Parts: sequence; structure tokens; C-alpha cells
Amino acid sequence: MPLIWCAISGHGYGHAAQVVPVLNALGSLVPGLTALLRTVVPASFFHDRLTIPWKLSPEQQDVGCIQDGPLKIDIDATWEAHRQFHETWEARLTNEIAAMQAASPSLVIADTPYLAIEAGSRSQIPTLALANFTWDLVLKEFCLASDHSRQRLIQSIRGSYSKADKALRITPAPKIDVFSTITDIGPIASPASSERGRLTATLDLASNERTVLVGFGGIPLSSLPLAQMEQLRQYRFLIDGPVPMGYTRIHSTKMLPFSFKTLLASVDIIMTKPGYGTVVEAVALQQPIVYVRRHNFADEPPLVDFLHRYARSVELSMEDFMKGCWEPALQQALAASASLLPPPATGAAEAAEEIVRTWGF
Repeated sequence: MPLIWCAISGHGYGHAAQVVPVLNALGSLVPGLTALLRTVVPASFFHDRLTIPWKLSPEQQDVGCIQDGPLKIDIDATWEAHRQFHETWEARLTNEIAAMQAASPSLVIADTPYLAIEAGSRSQIPTLALANFTWDLVLKEFCLASDHSRQRLIQSIRGSYSKADKALRITPAPKIDVFSTITDIGPIASPASSERGRLTATLDLASNERTVLVGFGGIPLSSLPLAQMEQLRQYRFLIDGPVPMGYTRIHSTKMLPFSFKTLLASVDIIMTKPGYGTVVEAVALQQPIVYVRRHNFADEPPLVDFLHRYARSVELSMEDFMKGCWEPALQQALAASASLLPPPATGAAEAAEEIVRTWGF
């Protein structure tokens, strides 16, 4: 019975959202396939998404970025967390190697923890990187050429990445030059079906009201301009988190009988940051998108370009987002039309076929 070791970054849910469709597609090609999910992403994310047998093995795989909410990266805290992670690198690596060898998987898939690639290489287990960016690209944005200690850490990360037997670069993505063998694949998305009628009934919407899903990739917003949102009488807002007493136009997604994926397909507008999972699924659904940029994350430029090419999208400045000046952007998004049809979401099927072709499951 083939076992796949899946190392998944716990920085938001976007990496897990890429891995799940690949495993499902692979499961349709490989009878008896099972997965060990090595990640701190909660098990609840995988329930009702992953169709093959799986087991969760919670273990930190990488640092990612330390964020003050979903829109601001704490650069100093990020570097300190990476320093501490690498301070215990050998112990972490020894632990991963021992766990891998005990599990004896047929393949290691990393999206995109370099620890798993290094451990798989040392264990002589085939390793595949599934990536729309790598952490060396992210850290490079925050590092001066003259900072030699940080440059050494980046080079160490690149050294581990370079040991992958193969990499699949998921559309859209920046240039990635750390892997010796890399193949481009299409977008990965598995959008749900719309349940707009049921959502309308659940919220008891008036005919002139529009729903806005305020979703920022699994990282909660510490503050929202709730008073200003409440004044936008033509809209209902769905947010990830509790809603204080007294607000009638703002609803917690946790109190609604819909998954996040179903809400993506069912609302009138999506407000988000340019993160892979939400952007690619929203584009596949041709949903209007209002996005708020971070400007310092490696995967953001290709995602913004993807939005400009294929989405009904409008940018909202950080200043207007924080002040609650949302209505012009919401109206523009509703009126927008996409200039081009998006590329089909073939990435998961392509990844599964490439795995079977390369390793002969």
C-alpha cells in the first residue's frame, strides 16, 4: 500500500489547499494510496476535503513569516524565529529522518518545507517539491546584501531545497531557480458549488443586499473597521472570527452552516489579500474580488498579475481598508468584467500524472 509523506507549511492554509487536490488526483490513479500529513495545519481543514485515507502527524515544518495580522509581516520577529529554528536544525533534522524511516514512505511531497526535502534526501527517499514560491525568495526580500549572517541562512535554505529530486511550479508563480529539475503545471483549484440561494435564505437577505466574504487565508484579522462596515447598508459582511454585540450587518463564518469553500462560491464579492488558494479559486469561479496588497511577499506580484489578467478585481489601498472606505471598490468589483478567460485548473491532475510517470506507482 503506497504511502505519501506530505510535509505542509503551516503558514496559513494555502499550502494545504494545494496539496489536497494533488493527493485526491493521485488517489484516483494509485489504488490503496494513503497519506501521512506532517504539518501543524489542523485536522479540521482536511476533513471533507481529502478523499484518500490519511493520518495527521503534527510537527512544525518551517517558520514562514511572523505576521501582525494577515497584512503586515514583522520582519525582525521573522528573522529571529528563523534563527531559533536553525539553531536547533540538526536535532529537527535527526527527528524528521527517524520519523520518515519509521514510516517508510514511497515519496516525500513538500509544499514547501525544506526540512522535509533535506530529510528525504538523507533517507534516500524520493522527494518532490510542490511550490508556488520558496522561503528563500521570501526572506531575500527582507535581507540586505551586507547582512552576512542572514545571507548564510538563506543559502542554507537553498542548499536543502536543491536536494529535491524534482519540483513542480504551480501557476501562477515567480521565477524559482533553486531546483535542478522543475516542471511547470497549471493552477491548482477545486472550487465548491454555489449555494447562494441557501445563503440568501440563511441570512434573510433583502433583494438589494450583497454579501461580502472578508477572508485572509487562515490568518485572523486583529481589527476591522466594524463601525464603518455597519454603515454600508447594501452589504452583509462575513468575517472569520467573533462579532461583537450590536452589529446586524456583520456575521461570523463560524456561526454559518457553510464551509469556507462554499462561501467563496456563494457570496457576491470576496475581499482578500493576494494569497494563492483564495485568488485561484475565486478566479476559477469568476467571483468579483477586492484585494489589499502587502507589497513585500514573493508570491504577490504574479498573483496580482493573474488577477489583472483573469479576474473581476479591484485593488483597495491599505489606508482605505483600515479606514473602512470600502464602498467605491465594492461597487467597482460588482461592475467589473474579466478581460480573459482563466487557464483551466489542471495543476492537480498534471501533478498526479507527473508523479506516476516519474516514480512509477
